Amino acid sequence: MDLNKVMIIGNVVRDPEMRSTAGGQNVTSFSIATNLVWKDQSGQKQERAEFHNVVAWRRLAEISNQYLKKGSKVYIEGRLQTRSWDDPNGIKRYKTEIIADNMIMLDRLGAAATMPSEGSQPEPAESEPVVDFGASSQAPAKKSSNEEEISIEDIPF
Repeated sequence: MDLNKVMIIGNVVRDPEMRSTAGGQNVTSFSIATNLVWKDQSGQKQERAEFHNVVAWRRLAEISNQYLKKGSKVYIEGRLQTRSWDDPNGIKRYKTEIIADNMIMLDRLGAAATMPSEGSQPEPAESEPVVDFGASSQAPAKKSSNEEEISIEDIPF
C-alpha cells in the first residue's frame, strides 16, 4: 500500500495566480510558508521557514484565487507531485508541488470554512455575512452591526 498525503498550516506568501488550461480548466498557483521554531542546545530561540508551492484545480482554484491573499492563514491538504522540464539552456529542472485536495481558511476566529475540492461553499468576504461551517471549535466571532446570521441553505453557490 502506498500513501502520498500532505497537510500543512501556514501563511500565503504571494497572492494566488489563476490561469486556464487549453481545455478550459482553471488552475491556481500560490506559495505557503510554514515556520519551525525551536531552542538550540544553548537555549537560544531558532527559527526556520519552509516554502511550499501549492496548485489547486477547478472549483478549488476559483475559491483560492477569490478568497486567499498574501498573509492569509490557511490549512492545505493534498498530495506531493514533482514535475520536470528542460530550461532554455537544456538543463533538466524539477519542481515539487502540493496538489491541493482540501483547504480550510483560518484567518477569522469562529468563521473558518472547510473547502473540499468540488462542490463546496467558500468563506465569505469581509463585507458578506459570516457563516460558520462548523470547522472551528472556538467561540463564535462577535457580529458587527452590518452582519446578519444566514443559514447554509441561503448561500447561492
